Amino acid sequence: MLARRDDHQASMRAGRTVLALTALLALTACAGDEKPNLMNLRSEGADEFGILPTKPLEMPQDYAALPAPTPGGVNITDPTPEADAIVALGGRPDAAGAGVPAADAGIVSATSRFGRTEAIRGTLAAEDLKWRQEHNGRLLERIFGMNRYYKAYSNQSLDQTEELERWRARGVRTVTAPPAALETK
Repeated sequence: MLARRDDHQASMRAGRTVLALTALLALTACAGDEKPNLMNLRSEGADEFGILPTKPLEMPQDYAALPAPTPGGVNITDPTPEADAIVALGGRPDAAGAGVPAADAGIVSATSRFGRTEAIRGTLAAEDLKWRQEHNGRLLERIFGMNRYYKAYSNQSLDQTEELERWRARGVRTVTAPPAALETK
């Protein structure tokens, strides 16, 4: 009688193991061929960076100087983030897209002296996608949607503190970093 109970319990355990392995196999089959998304960002709701406030309304000095209304066209109060950024950095928005100004030709030639790739963003995006697909994570990380971003790129990241100390040891001023006396407190 005792042997029969032990056999029954052993067969129940074996059945549970088979059921658990089958469920695990079914879950891994649901993975699909999705692109890896290491940050687990979802596009739910509004994009807070896509919402731009309009410029404040101003009373014009001369109503005759106002442009004619253009339905569906540009409005004076429409946000112009690219032009605003150019002005904030000391540039001229009217010169945007006109090529490299003569005053900046020297810096452009110095930075591109080893060559440059026009489609570098697309190339980097493709290389990054390939790397993420090859390093897609462990089974449980994929099942539970864990955030692996910092772990995945840890061997490619820069230790900020170590780099700061390296430059300070060489005597280079690091004006954007807090003074060493404040960091130790």
